[in-house]
Amino acid sequence: MEVVLREVHDSDLPVFFRQTNDPEALRMAAFTAKDPADRDAFDAHWGRIRSSSGVTVRTVLADGDVVGSAAVYGEPGEREVTYWIDRAYWGRGIATAALRALLTDVPERPLYARAAADNAGSLRVLEKCGFRVTARARGFAQARGEEIDEFVLALAPDPAS
Repeated sequence: MEVVLREVHDSDLPVFFRQTNDPEALRMAAFTAKDPADRDAFDAHWGRIRSSSGVTVRTVLADGDVVGSAAVYGEPGEREVTYWIDRAYWGRGIATAALRALLTDVPERPLYARAAADNAGSLRVLEKCGFRVTARARGFAQARGEEIDEFVLALAPDPAS
């Protein structure tokens, strides 16, 4: 399966909205919007993301189909990666391929990531891409309605560079 990243198009947003309203995906992601079904809030959020000069956001395509998004955001020295892959495509290496492509497009380091401590799939993707757990924290997971454990991971600069 060919996985590529491209700029986000307006036509991607309805797909992203549907993806971020999948109950199982929401539970796994845990740290989500307060009300994922609020389309106005979703559109405002994506408007801010797409107009921000400090955010690199891409649509993930698998064999030409829109299957998710991947982004780097935040202040220099504290920038984080995030990604969302449609549940129908989980377990096929798409998230790993997309994150690797994003890391090639955004060479700055360090980069950070966060994942629910019980989100084994996301943790595996991050570790395959070179991220290492650096801390454990607790945070309120909107999608679960409670505080949960999360891991903070870092991708350090290559010591050879």
